[in-house]
Amino acid sequence: MPIKFGTDGWRAVIADEFTFENVRICARATADLLIASGTAGRGLVVGYDTRFASDLFAEEVAAVVADRGVPVTLSDGPVPTPALSHAVVDRSAAAGVVITASHNPGIYNGYKLKPDNGGSAGDETVAELERHIARIERSGGVARPGAGRPAPVGRADLVGPYLGHIGALVDLEALRSAGLRVFADAMYGAGGGMFARILAGGSTTVTEMRGRPNPAFPGIGHPEPIAPNLGELSRRVAGEGADVGLANDGDADRVGLVDGAGRFVTTLESFSLLCLHLMEVLGHRGPLIRSLTQSSMVDALGRMYGVPVTETKVGFKHLAPLFSSQDALAAGEESGGYTIRGHVPDRDGILCGLLALEMMVRTQRPLSDLVGWLFELVGPHHYDRVDLRFDPGLRAQIEGRLRSAAPSELGGLAVEGTRTDDGYKFNLAGGSWVLVRFSGTEPLLRTYAEADSPERVERLLGEARELAMP
Repeated sequence: MPIKFGTDGWRAVIADEFTFENVRICARATADLLIASGTAGRGLVVGYDTRFASDLFAEEVAAVVADRGVPVTLSDGPVPTPALSHAVVDRSAAAGVVITASHNPGIYNGYKLKPDNGGSAGDETVAELERHIARIERSGGVARPGAGRPAPVGRADLVGPYLGHIGALVDLEALRSAGLRVFADAMYGAGGGMFARILAGGSTTVTEMRGRPNPAFPGIGHPEPIAPNLGELSRRVAGEGADVGLANDGDADRVGLVDGAGRFVTTLESFSLLCLHLMEVLGHRGPLIRSLTQSSMVDALGRMYGVPVTETKVGFKHLAPLFSSQDALAAGEESGGYTIRGHVPDRDGILCGLLALEMMVRTQRPLSDLVGWLFELVGPHHYDRVDLRFDPGLRAQIEGRLRSAAPSELGGLAVEGTRTDDGYKFNLAGGSWVLVRFSGTEPLLRTYAEADSPERVERLLGEARELAMP
């Protein structure tokens, strides 16, 4: 099966499609891409997460690329993806590669390419990379490294400089001295130890959960910081009197928040709170960029503070160009991945966890009160997402049902507009909406809904399933 990149990189099942042979093909194609662009002399930065054999796959990438004469800096240990993204910019490298499958189940691994701005590779870059991959596949693949005149491969600490950078984007001393009790759930991933390390040295304490790598992700199956996977974090935060729980996905570019009562703060609430913090608490202004799966609360805040809001397709590769060209204040997806001005144009779950703490410290309000404040400003907004696994052979039938769907109302609300360039989104009266779209990395049909009550959200998700599934 041809190697195809999705919304953020190529992901496949280890030992099925994700093999050393295919990783060598991706690495050779990356080197050829840099050589063709005339940037190869600036080198490639390579990192990896805590999944099975990620370190070995990363070493193979480094060897193949160096064999083509491209200098390589290889991380000296597992790194969060945002640390790799920062290293690309910090080192003025031509690009970066991180071996990770992010939030996917443990049987998967993946290959993410980061261009020289540290963001997700855009469609044009991915298309060019895939042309090189197809050419190499037709020629019979890539021999094991050793035939060329290798460039150097150096090892480097990518985490220290990254933590120094994000520490300058928040009031770190205030966070350290605030006396907060923080629980941090690394979900066995590359974010292990990050919050404890950056917040050390004051009265704030960090209790880490699932901080040691385990590529099987026991008890959760896939390291995604969503409510069904954070039951233990919620119980411990509430039961042990902590102030907040922070969770990261497998490569730590996403964040999940749990308030002091153990309630999961939805990703739509958390990004809206981030925007409110930046504009109301810190007094900043600038455009806001959100994916079509993010909250209409962001639009309401944009109107309140007089800043433009732009909606994009899903995938940070669509947000990143606008984030940079518009000098945006913040950009965010429904997945829990956000970034802010002054940082790389890519998701960062560690930085955004720190910003949630900063909002609590600056306002002297618990996270639950901050959600209540947000609702006072923009009205109640509730949200949920249900992922439906389907037989890939039924995809054409599902797509046909969705293409022909033309409801005049859903969930008792009038349909005021539709968007079909990335799934099927139905915009409803009062800022509510429902969306059905295919996952870019797994055989999943994702259904999303935002509305004024949990009951209406549940109804919308049920009606979305009826629209789509045979």
